[in-house]
Amino acid sequence: MKIRRILATAVAAAVTTPVVFLSAAPAFADNKPAAPAQTQDQKPTIEQLKLAAAAAQKAYDVAVVAYNDAEKAFDALGKADHPLAVARDDAKKAAAAAATAKTDADAKVTETEAALAALPGTATDAEKAAAQKDVDDAKAAAATAATAKTTADTKATETQEALEDARVDGVRTIETKRLAKDEALKTLKAAEKALADAEAEEGEEPGEECVPEAKFTTVVHGLPERVVAGTTVNFTLRVTNGTDKKMDEVYPFAAVHAFDEKGLKELDKYLDLEWSTAANSKWQDVDPGESLFVGSLNAKSSTDVKLRLKLDAKTPAGQGAAFVAGDYWNNDESCGGTPDLEYYEFAILAKGSNPGKVDDAKGKPGNSNTTGQGGTSTTPVNGGTTGSTDGSLAKTGSNDAVPQIALAGAAAVVLGAGAMFVVRRRKAGADA
Repeated sequence: MKIRRILATAVAAAVTTPVVFLSAAPAFADNKPAAPAQTQDQKPTIEQLKLAAAAAQKAYDVAVVAYNDAEKAFDALGKADHPLAVARDDAKKAAAAAATAKTDADAKVTETEAALAALPGTATDAEKAAAQKDVDDAKAAAATAATAKTTADTKATETQEALEDARVDGVRTIETKRLAKDEALKTLKAAEKALADAEAEEGEEPGEECVPEAKFTTVVHGLPERVVAGTTVNFTLRVTNGTDKKMDEVYPFAAVHAFDEKGLKELDKYLDLEWSTAANSKWQDVDPGESLFVGSLNAKSSTDVKLRLKLDAKTPAGQGAAFVAGDYWNNDESCGGTPDLEYYEFAILAKGSNPGKVDDAKGKPGNSNTTGQGGTSTTPVNGGTTGSTDGSLAKTGSNDAVPQIALAGAAAVVLGAGAMFVVRRRKAGADA
């Protein structure tokens, strides 16, 4: 039996998207890998997956170089010949010289004042005037020395602060580059895995391959486009069989993934996704990369999976997405699934924030949704609106494109080894 590649298409697209963005860095501006366009029903070819893996490798190489450069730049700050260190040392020497000059000038004032006071009563007016002039000249010189010392001290302080600020910025830059390198490595591993899975499939014996089914849809209802840390959000995943045939086993897929506002730090540890159905009202954890099982689904009918997303109160502000898809398997061994992995973006607001009037998150990219839900639903819908059919992004309020890129790559990370979960489940049973 061939490994199903419906969701593998989504994984390949998710892998390709972020690496194309990353590979657009100046170092590769004239040598960007071509990412062949994928239509909804096309499967990724081995060549396309190789291009994605190559682009991911280049993006990772760029990230490694940037990280190493950041470390070298920070190490250079500790050397005596660094321009900032040289400026700091010169300013310290100038400040010390200015302090000595002021001390000498103050001493001169004291000396001339003493000489004036020591004049005998028989001193002439000319002698008194000369002594007074010495005092006035000494005071003027002392004032000039005091101003020079203040200027030198200020310069010494400024150059010291500039060096310290550079060190702080260096530490921040190293951490930012490290996070970017780690994220690039995850994308690279996902691309390599998608390629390895496809190459492994090439060596399997021919058999019936699962196919995308446009009338089989998974649509999220009621997920707000802005959520606040420390709260719980209830929403629904509606699974619809719009075909004329019963689906014997239906496996929806749901996952959440989030990044901070810069798109560099994952926030998954703060998120907890649970699910339940009308048949089993007990809340269960959604395991990453694993499918949910809702039994069979009659023709022209729907069923709802209740989802509950809990955000820890310590969740930093950022941007997240809920990923959904689905597979089905029939007793005659025919199989298929949703044509795409769809995701719904939402902004994460810090604890205590007022989200204001919140609309539902819109689906991206999703299938065409040209078939109406139709039929009868086996469980009630918890409200909300269907995913967008125009591919528009949710207006989350983020002004930074980085989280968008990170969330695109997150599709591959979220799915991971579970990208073709139905076949692996079935194959495990067949091999038992």
